[in-house]
Amino acid sequence: MAAMREPLPATIRITGYKSHAKEILHCLKNKYFKEIQEVEIDGQKIEAPQPLSWYPDELAWHTNMSRKILRKSPLLEKFHQFLVSETESGNISRQEAVSMIPPLLMKIEPHHKILDMCAAPGSKTAQLIEMLHSDMDVPFPEGFVIANDVDNKRCYLLVHQAKRLNSPCIMVVNHDASCIPRLQIDTEDGQKGTLFYDRILCDVPCSGDGTMRKNIDVWKKWTTSNSLHLHGLQIRIAVRGVEQLAVGGRMVYSTCSLNPIEDEAVIATLLEKSEGALELADASVDLPGLKWMPGVTKWKLMTKEGQWYKDWSEVPVNRHTQIRPTMFPPTDTEKLANMKLERCMRILPHHQNTGGFFVAVLVKKAPMPWNRRFPKLRKEQSSSSVPQPEDSPVGTPLPETPLEDGERDGGKEAGEDSPKEPEAGDQAKESNVCGPPPNKKMKRHGFKEDPFVFLTEDDPVFPPIESFYDLSPDFPKINVLTRTHEGKKRHLYMVSKELRNVMLNNSERMKVINTGVKVWSRNSDGEEFGCAFRLAQEGIYTLFPYIRSRMITVSVEDIKILLTQENPYLSKLEEDAHQQAKKMGMGSIVLKYRPDNSNPDGPQCPIELCGWRGKTSIRAFVPRNERFHYLRMLGVEVFRDKQGQGPREEEKEVKEEVKEGETENGNKDVSPKQELRGENRGDEHLKGDEREGGGENLTST
Repeated sequence: MAAMREPLPATIRITGYKSHAKEILHCLKNKYFKEIQEVEIDGQKIEAPQPLSWYPDELAWHTNMSRKILRKSPLLEKFHQFLVSETESGNISRQEAVSMIPPLLMKIEPHHKILDMCAAPGSKTAQLIEMLHSDMDVPFPEGFVIANDVDNKRCYLLVHQAKRLNSPCIMVVNHDASCIPRLQIDTEDGQKGTLFYDRILCDVPCSGDGTMRKNIDVWKKWTTSNSLHLHGLQIRIAVRGVEQLAVGGRMVYSTCSLNPIEDEAVIATLLEKSEGALELADASVDLPGLKWMPGVTKWKLMTKEGQWYKDWSEVPVNRHTQIRPTMFPPTDTEKLANMKLERCMRILPHHQNTGGFFVAVLVKKAPMPWNRRFPKLRKEQSSSSVPQPEDSPVGTPLPETPLEDGERDGGKEAGEDSPKEPEAGDQAKESNVCGPPPNKKMKRHGFKEDPFVFLTEDDPVFPPIESFYDLSPDFPKINVLTRTHEGKKRHLYMVSKELRNVMLNNSERMKVINTGVKVWSRNSDGEEFGCAFRLAQEGIYTLFPYIRSRMITVSVEDIKILLTQENPYLSKLEEDAHQQAKKMGMGSIVLKYRPDNSNPDGPQCPIELCGWRGKTSIRAFVPRNERFHYLRMLGVEVFRDKQGQGPREEEKEVKEEVKEGETENGNKDVSPKQELRGENRGDEHLKGDEREGGGENLTST
């Protein structure tokens, strides 16, 4: 209990799948952490962040520095701005330490089909996406992540988290996890089949009693009734999860509660109902360095009046609607021993300075018994194609388990009575993150989304794009979609072929909130150059393997110029890049950097940036925080004065390094300070997210 009263350390995780992860780690360890060690506040030295001993490759760190301390020193403030900027760019995630455990135990590979049942706010989902993209040379992994949440508004926070990673293999949907629809896909033999997932994350709504260190309200609001109300819902969600799990697949069940009624009792119920189809996996060696306690096999139940019951036989009849047999441990000692509940993992706050957490890994050995008993009914149900109303999707299955009566009133929908607590760093501005886009119209059960319309291979939009960018013949045109049926296509998005398969076969079953990564945006001036679409930075890593022209290889000094000036003249580039640019016509381009072994101080990872070749100038179309990211990788400091009263010394060095440009023909260069603020960017006419990456109506020079 003493540990519960101490503040929870802040934890950051470096995005592991990106090729820039090593550069970020090098920057943290050799710059910011070293500087922090020299800081003294009120006569005491600040303790530098430390790596989590159990997280692979030192990609997760924790610190006891509070926001109050961060504001007391310019060096610490610089570190804080670094974290904020890199978080927005998707290179760092602020996430509670114990929250990182479930995705690691799933043992994800690039070909896995993954379901995240209760995904919002999305930090675990981001981990799943990272693991799916462990091989950055493969733009379209065979696997995908379907991230679901029952709360329509929280789905938009989930979208914000996922979009930072720019993956074509993520889809956000909005369903009650306890009855999430069974999906259909086209199989390799041309038939229709049921989609079973290789990996499922079942991070269910819980009472949150393990989060007292960060959620102070739990101390006042916690009652024994919380677990009683949630137990039935947790079972229903977990049962629905194992039903959709492929034989041989793994489902990780987790809560931020230490109450056995929400933990071992749910696992025991699943194992008993499965009749041997499920087993608890031994994950004791999967995370070396993690301290945990084995699951418990005995527990009692307490009512809010303070009465204790050790088994179902002691519960009076008038309490049978609130207290159910599944809340108690099995009375059959042999059955209890065969369940091996000690394989569950309990993470206690005082062991490694974390929050309280519970996690269990289930492996499916055979189809669930009720699936075997009623195969004909299931086949008829899954093959039904009769459209249903939007708020009653096709494919919503009938109850598939003989649930006890009390389990049916075991809690409200996820997020009502005891919502899953927001994890560190998951909060965002409600005006543009936590809610739906402002132009969405509220419906009875959420917001109506724009349609997802896949283009055909012979769509007239493709020939100019193929010609202009010299796309390779294997470019998957059928994976391109837009968000409108009529009018000009404003943006083009891409998804993997596996997600396309899911979407085309389940348009009436699923309520899709968002999917795809933006790869092209319409530019009104582009048609005169032969192509109306410019490249989008967020989709450059997806498109890059297919683009065979419009590329300029640049050096470190070229990138510094492009990221600190608005429209530098072509002559400012080094000779090699200058000659390449001179031979290229006007329009959208790719600026490509490759590591130079002769320059060990330069970035040791490849970089691809979107740009624009004008008549006499060139510019990069990169969002502001990504500019900060690349400049830091190049050794350029981008820390800004809070009041905006002049640049820091580091920015003065940048100004000296990058000379002021000429201003004829309106080709005014922008100082690093102005660029970092987003001033004089020539994009005042743009809307929303188009500002940061350049807009539709580009003016060439």
